[in-house]
Amino acid sequence: MNVLRLVCRYKTSLGLVVLALFGMVLVYLAKCTSENMKPVGPRGLPHQQAQQHPNHRLPLPRGFGEPPPEKSASVFLVVLITSGPKYTERRSIIRSTWLSAASRGGGEEGGDLWCRFVIGTAGLGEDEAASLEMEQRRHGDLLLLPELRDSYDNLTAKLLLMYVWLDRHVDYKFVLKSDDDTFARLDVLLEELRNKEPHRLYWGFFSGRGRVKSAGKWKESAWVLCDYYLPYALGGGYVLSWDLVHYLTINKDYLAHWQSEDVSLGAWLAPVDIKRVHDTRFDTEYKSRGCNNKYIVTHKQSIEDMLEKHQTLAKDGKLCKEEVKLRLSYIYDWGVPPSQCCQRKDGIP
Repeated sequence: MNVLRLVCRYKTSLGLVVLALFGMVLVYLAKCTSENMKPVGPRGLPHQQAQQHPNHRLPLPRGFGEPPPEKSASVFLVVLITSGPKYTERRSIIRSTWLSAASRGGGEEGGDLWCRFVIGTAGLGEDEAASLEMEQRRHGDLLLLPELRDSYDNLTAKLLLMYVWLDRHVDYKFVLKSDDDTFARLDVLLEELRNKEPHRLYWGFFSGRGRVKSAGKWKESAWVLCDYYLPYALGGGYVLSWDLVHYLTINKDYLAHWQSEDVSLGAWLAPVDIKRVHDTRFDTEYKSRGCNNKYIVTHKQSIEDMLEKHQTLAKDGKLCKEEVKLRLSYIYDWGVPPSQCCQRKDGIP
């Protein structure tokens, strides 16, 4: 009875206590349920770090960077011609000869060709910069690299920069790299490339027995790989498929730079599983082997040489007024050590 009287006397207070206890139980149960529903993350990391949006991308290795800008052109063959700020006349004669032999296009969707002269502009004087600006307004075919001082010592950096730019801005299948003293048969290149797979192709005139230069402008102070240069295509003109340029782009921060840009490219691609195609129709050595109607790329051409070849092609449908052999050629033997690769013989273009 005494207990009943106490309950009746303090029933309001007891009711409040019971309600408070019930509320505490509900809060505890809600907390436990919330903990059990959290995603399981790495031990020791805050819960917020374990959550990821379905479209979240993990950090990419250096060299990939942010998503590339939208490609400004879509073409089959890119032609990149390395030039210098002062070589206006060479560029002019190329425009009026072998670049005019095929429709260059302006980079429109599905075009055949996209052609640019590549020039570094860092450190130029006002007059040179103004001259290039006027040339660009007139022709629109200069690829200007403002971060590069154009010089012989920077040729390797120039090569890599132009390939990185190309990979990020143009959608294409193949690229022909040439110099501004090169004459090329773009009609023949286009025809043959249409029958080639645009993958892992390195096509040109290869050397594998070049001794490492220890003096002069070709001196390679940093070359420590072996006593010969690794096999590489001579830089007067060669063709790469787009995927090899992309490979260079994503690995650019790990690539050593040697004095010769051609040697550098050969070393960069040396460990890669690619198709190296040695073609004697690429007359791209440091000295021309002469004139042969089979040639599709000819290096070390003067302005007069280019005019003559262009006029002969237009008139007679052949490259040479008269075929001339100044040096012997060779077929690269991939089955022997590189130092024994290249035996010059008569009867080879």
